[in-house]
Amino acid sequence: MPPQTPLAQPSRAQQEDKRALWSWAFYDWANSAFFTIILTFVFAQYFSVSVMQNEVKGTEAWGYIVGISGVIIAILAPILGAIADQSGRRKPWFITFTLLCVVSCAMLWTVTPEQDQFWNAALWVGLGTLGAEFAFIFYNSMLPDLASPERTGRWSGWAWGLGYVGGVLSLVVALYGFIETDATLFNLNRDEAEHVRATFVLVAVWYLVFALPAFFFIPDRPSTGLGLAAATRAGFVQLKESIAHVRRYKDIVRFLIARMLYTDGLATIFTFGGVYAAGTFNMGSTEVLQFAIALNVTAGLGALGFAWIDDALGGRNTILLSLAGLGTSALGILVVDGTTAFWVWGMILGIFVGPLQSASRSHLARVAPPHLQTQMFGLFAFSGKATAFAGPLLVGWVTAVTDSQRWGMSTILVFLVIGFLLMLKVPVTETRKPESPSA
Repeated sequence: MPPQTPLAQPSRAQQEDKRALWSWAFYDWANSAFFTIILTFVFAQYFSVSVMQNEVKGTEAWGYIVGISGVIIAILAPILGAIADQSGRRKPWFITFTLLCVVSCAMLWTVTPEQDQFWNAALWVGLGTLGAEFAFIFYNSMLPDLASPERTGRWSGWAWGLGYVGGVLSLVVALYGFIETDATLFNLNRDEAEHVRATFVLVAVWYLVFALPAFFFIPDRPSTGLGLAAATRAGFVQLKESIAHVRRYKDIVRFLIARMLYTDGLATIFTFGGVYAAGTFNMGSTEVLQFAIALNVTAGLGALGFAWIDDALGGRNTILLSLAGLGTSALGILVVDGTTAFWVWGMILGIFVGPLQSASRSHLARVAPPHLQTQMFGLFAFSGKATAFAGPLLVGWVTAVTDSQRWGMSTILVFLVIGFLLMLKVPVTETRKPESPSA
């Protein structure tokens, strides 16, 4: 039997619920604290330096943890999306995975600065990553049911911009409220790294508090009446049907392949940006951190500023514009010699990072068939993880062969250019086709 169609679909013609939309947008603000503090700046460094007590081994182990989590996400994301499409409701999944991340962040408090804490750290940061990434699938798939098509880009951009602002603000609170302060706030024991570990609890509280409006005010699709077991079976059938009739969705597939490539380039920029700044421009750790914060600020401003452009030009054209700006500024960074010029081109690059991510979401929100909506955003998550290893591997190999960071980093342009060329083949029209899954 073909997979069942949900019993009811929200009308795209209905008036927008602003309270639901702002609650949805602020979830980006809530979620970003995890990626900023846990995965990028604070816990990642704490794990390498204080838990592993060896930066080389720590970096290697961290790579394994993040890499294994990415593989699990890539495999399970489309499956979970298909199951949710068949069950109808998405908020139970959304809330469950959000709470998984919140609890995992709180449990990171128990990771003391000792080498025997490796498995404790790996368990909770791994579960937290799965929770945050899986929750984001269901979060993204809610956008088409909340925003009208002509305002989808606006809301996606505003939410992504809020995410960058929330990430930077949570980092500032963590750094200057706990890590860098000499005050004995909450009588934290610095010898036991409690001032650092407290920031992991901060993430849990931040995430939960700012996610609550989404829990309460975002409407959900009605249930199809299928239990979990039946929805799981139907979800696998739906996924099988989608693969068997992939030509129906060839434009979406082309977009997802393009996104897979340009996301590899973008992720590699963030992975090696600090290493490149330190090695080529002799920037210290403090200046690298300042650069990273400034880059996040400009990315947020870009996402906010391009939100209206997205609605005017469409997601596909906004992606092309962002890729052109990103490639040009990346080339500028690769050829300049002075630190000032590096900062200038870096800030220009940041402006195009946010719109690229935001327009990718809005484009899929416009073109995903309603009955496959969550599955398509599961594939969206898959496209962001499937080849995440390719960029770092290529940068490392070319750097080793040429003995040059500049040549190694230049491989990023390959991913951006190929992604751009593939996006040129994606149709300009962004109209969702409510076809029947059994058609």
